[in-house]
Amino acid sequence: MAQLINLKTFTDVRGNLTVIEKVIPFDINRIFYIYGVDDSVRGGHRHYKTIQAAICIQGSCRIFCNNGKSVSEYVLDNAHKCLILYPEDWHTMSHFSRDAILMVLASEYFDQKDYIYESYH
Repeated sequence: MAQLINLKTFTDVRGNLTVIEKVIPFDINRIFYIYGVDDSVRGGHRHYKTIQAAICIQGSCRIFCNNGKSVSEYVLDNAHKCLILYPEDWHTMSHFSRDAILMVLASEYFDQKDYIYESYH
């Protein structure tokens, strides 16, 4: 099942510095970000192989996950929150704030054959 982790963040009078180091459980092969989202729901799939780490680096959004055994919803509303999505996690992303930027780190390069769009029943 998806797992929420906190990224190490250093804060002082100059601002915040968040580090992504030694906490992502895979080698990163692809990075993409989602922004400028209207009221749409994004995602709606799971994977055969890909593991992902989702970080809302600005604003907020919600991620719904279903691994076929349990269902969870996560609110990503701080740049130090990182949601690890495993291949079996069928997920959707919604409720994006107007300023939201959701960055996703992926273990695999894009491959259309890695996507499973059918949700669990």
